This record gives sequence, C-alpha cells and structure tokens, in this order.
Amino acid sequence: MSQSFQNELKKEFQLERMILFSDAVFAIAITLLAIEIRVPEVAKELVSDHVLKDKMLELVPKFIGFIVSFFVIAIYWVVHHRTFGFVVNYNQRLLWLNLFFLLAVVLMPFSSGFYSEYVIRQVKLPVIVYVCNIVFLGTMSLVIWNYIANPKRQLSEGITPEMTRYFRFRAVVPPFAFLLTAIVYLYIKPGVAVWVPLLIPILLRIVKMIYLKPAPKSKRK
Repeated sequence: MSQSFQNELKKEFQLERMILFSDAVFAIAITLLAIEIRVPEVAKELVSDHVLKDKMLELVPKFIGFIVSFFVIAIYWVVHHRTFGFVVNYNQRLLWLNLFFLLAVVLMPFSSGFYSEYVIRQVKLPVIVYVCNIVFLGTMSLVIWNYIANPKRQLSEGITPEMTRYFRFRAVVPPFAFLLTAIVYLYIKPGVAVWVPLLIPILLRIVKMIYLKPAPKSKRK
C-alpha cells in the first residue's frame, strides 16, 4: 500500500470523525431541548382535568420555544450536512471553526429555555440572549462556508459560484428573521413577534428561487 494512499485513507477517516462528532452534538442539543419540557407536577389530591389543563397551558411557551429551536437546529444541521458534503480535505483552522459552530449549537438549549421561561413576562434580556445565540450560529455557518468555498485553500470540490451565493444568503436567513423578531418584540408588539419566525421557510424558498435556479433544459431537435 503506497504512502499517498495511506494518507488519503487517514484524511477520509479524520473527516468522517469530525462529521460524526458534529452529528452527535446536534443530536444531543435537540435532546436537551426536549428535556426542558417537563411533565407537570400536581399534588395527588388536586389532580383533575381542569388543573392539568391549566398546567399544560403554562407549558405552551416552552412548547413553542422547543418547536422553533428544533427547526432552527434542523436547518443548520441540513446546511452543515450539505456544506461538508463538498469537503475533501481539512486543516486545523477548519476544525476550530467547526468547534465554534458547534458551541453555538450546544448553547441553543440554554438560550431557548431562558427565552421560553420568561418571554410571557415581556422582559428583554431572554429575547436578546436567544437572538444573539442564533446570530452566532448563523455567523459561524457563514464563516465555515466562506472558508471551505475558497478555492485557494483546496478544501472542497464541486462548488459553483451559484452555490456559493445561495449558501451565503441561506445562512443569514434565520439570523435576519430573529433580529426582526427581536425588533418587533422590543419596540412594536410582543404578541406579534412570536409569529415572525414563520417567515423563515418562505425566505429560504425565495433565496433558493433567486440564487439556485435550475439549469435550463436543452431543446430537443
């Protein structure tokens, strides 16, 4: 077995380790999100449908926070999966950039729980913390993409200019939506702000239509 072939196998193994580790971090973060939602505790002598309904209603903000955060993490897992699908080489800087990205991922359960716990009391700090976490996540995703897409670094293959533009804009859609959420929450109407993240799939679709147009079909002779 030649030395170059051994080096290639080692490189593929190290890349596989990095991707598997990243997937594990995503899975743990989503699990920790669910742990924040706990079964309501009611004294035995007070258990009734009415009491349980009231307790479940108290959990609505936590369920909303969980669902929103779940899909934010899911979006960035898909982005991470697609990004590293182009990667054929790595270096120490890419490893560290990926670790900082994962740091933003593992902070999501805390910021989501903090936001869900206090959002109905209309205080500002939990919203700011949550939005900053998502901006950090989006920023690191963008930094990683720009880093691996640079042909001078020879870390990736098969990336077209159209893909580069698409992934750049896609990475900033969730942070943009949540910055808009924070503005609406802090300065306009908190009740309306909770619906702003619903713009994310619409914005992602628009970005895809603009920057990732399908190749025109060749005309039949």
